[in-house]
Amino acid sequence: MDKHWRRNAISAMIILGLGLAGCNSGAGTANEAKPEGGSGTAVSKNGYPIVQEPVTLKMFTRIAPVNGPFKDMPVFQDYGKLSNVQVEFTEAPTDGFQEKKNLLFASNELPDALYRSGLTPLETIRYGTAGQLIPLEQLIDDYAPNFKKLMDQYPEIRSAITTPEGHIYALPAVVTLGSARTDKKWINQAWLKKLNLEEPVTTDDLYNVLVAFRDKDPNGNGKADEIPMTARASSGSGQGIPVVTMMSGSFGLDQQLGYNINLTDDKVEIWMGSEQNKELLLYLNKLYSEELLDPAVFSHKEAEYLAKQASGNTGFFFDQTNNPFLEIADQYTGIAPLEGPHGDRLQSQGAPIARDFGAFAITSVNKYPEASLRWIDYFYSEEGSTLLRFGREGEHYELKDGIPYYNEDFLKSGNQAKITPYAGGGAPHLISEKVASYINPLQVQEAQRKLDPFMPEVRYAAPMFDEQTAQQVNILRNDIDKYYEEQSTKFIAGALSFDKWDEFQATLKKLKIDELEQLYQEAYDKMEK
Repeated sequence: MDKHWRRNAISAMIILGLGLAGCNSGAGTANEAKPEGGSGTAVSKNGYPIVQEPVTLKMFTRIAPVNGPFKDMPVFQDYGKLSNVQVEFTEAPTDGFQEKKNLLFASNELPDALYRSGLTPLETIRYGTAGQLIPLEQLIDDYAPNFKKLMDQYPEIRSAITTPEGHIYALPAVVTLGSARTDKKWINQAWLKKLNLEEPVTTDDLYNVLVAFRDKDPNGNGKADEIPMTARASSGSGQGIPVVTMMSGSFGLDQQLGYNINLTDDKVEIWMGSEQNKELLLYLNKLYSEELLDPAVFSHKEAEYLAKQASGNTGFFFDQTNNPFLEIADQYTGIAPLEGPHGDRLQSQGAPIARDFGAFAITSVNKYPEASLRWIDYFYSEEGSTLLRFGREGEHYELKDGIPYYNEDFLKSGNQAKITPYAGGGAPHLISEKVASYINPLQVQEAQRKLDPFMPEVRYAAPMFDEQTAQQVNILRNDIDKYYEEQSTKFIAGALSFDKWDEFQATLKKLKIDELEQLYQEAYDKMEK
């Protein structure tokens, strides 16, 4: 499927697929396989359509505030015709998605597949060993040539998604583009210029800049309505506090192994109870208490956060690309990580090539697992990713030197995010330089270059524990993560005095954070062998 793009490629393939369907009605071909169990539906291992008789799959998905209905997206309309696989999506909004996903598994009322599902490694192992998700590793060999090719090209993908028992329960997004794996640090350069301020280099500089943003009316409307600094709110379920994650590198705190972990001389250190983390929380408390950090940083919805970016009335925030504030993009510039009080200057936030772990999974109620895997595999080719991200050639995009770019008229319509599931993040597909013109313009490339010198040499993905260890980690983290996030929020917001820090550390000990650290240490040691 990794062909060169060509004009009207999808239309031609749809016509060809329909023609093949007419020629091959009834008997299977050499490229078709009839599953030994399940529906008995013949599934083509290559070419289209995937199945001769139409198949309908039910999928549970997350819908972002910027998206339109999935059924109206060109990618699913056109690919349904090409593949003969129709998908009925149950859409759950980003806010509250985790709770709805948990309920699906708790009630065992499962869809055929989960799309853009954000399953964590612990969740995939839990639901996989419970028999609610099916292992995919054998199916991948026969029905996912594009994904298999990527695993061969980037071996770290396979290691990141394979359990010690050898099972693959979910597929990630594959992001070979470096700038799509980090959130940039965007600052309002128009405000800096108006107030005659330099870009901040240290955390003290940032504090002084934020004070000026608060007090000196940089938007010029005579009102104290500027938001000096904001960040995403936590999505819950052990995903961390985004503003803590984004600022952690300035205090010597890394995000290795998919958790709050520093790696020092091959030693795993979970830093949640450390003095460095106390300094970080004290700094954020100072910003919050002086109304420099958005008071809604723990509570605003995703749509509200994006609207604050687009308003131009925010001084400093974090996001992967400039898409949310594209109309006022010139007002902002990316800056390097800030140097902290002890000289630390690390871009700790980031993702591995196997980004968006658990983006797609097939459940045990699915009667068409082979067809389902072939269906998703298309999006791990640059051709399929182009359809997913850009829609229809001519109507939505045009090719320039083989690279797809949105049409100017279409961009002006403001409907870009409505036609693609990649907008809002987390869709299972390939993100390479060839399909990233919209999210990786020069402004984003320049912002990434500011981060590059401060990236860790190696970014270790979350380990895949064996089934028994995964259960232990899950039990420990359920309690530790909930406690840490609740208490950290209170520390930052001033609802809990830092006089209680010793008590906070003691409680983390009681919750067996040392035992959790040892489990991560053992997993890291195995990865390094």
